[in-house]
Amino acid sequence: MELKINGKTVTVNAKPEDILLWTLRDDLEMTGTKFGCGVGICGSCTVHVDGEATRACITPLASVQGKEIRTIEGLAEGESKLHPVQEAFIQEQVPQCGWCMSGQIMTAVSFLDANPNPNEEEIVAAMGNNYCRCGCYTRIYDAVASVAGQGETT
Repeated sequence: MELKINGKTVTVNAKPEDILLWTLRDDLEMTGTKFGCGVGICGSCTVHVDGEATRACITPLASVQGKEIRTIEGLAEGESKLHPVQEAFIQEQVPQCGWCMSGQIMTAVSFLDANPNPNEEEIVAAMGNNYCRCGCYTRIYDAVASVAGQGETT
């Protein structure tokens, strides 16, 4: 099966019903996408499929064949320039344990691509569907708001 991941076509020895998360992590050794709940609730496994934030833990390969998949590994521009959302997460010192960070970042990027000038309520609603074990929601909000030009709230 061929998949287009981070702008490259890769061939995997997988079945259409295999799950995207495990193909990324186990077969392609792209471990930036994390396993959390396994039922699409927590968001730690979020990737982009044709630009849409998608839970990789419940996504069968058949549903992404022929589509553009982007993972956290493909978010930066080359090896030396981080995506503005990644930079904002570092600036706001968001990461604690790291369990949710790639999913949070991928959700934020997809959200901001669709809504580059959100208000406070829109940011809270968009980011509220991803869990953070460390409770860094204020810093997550501040990072997303800073990229959106809203500035910090704290």
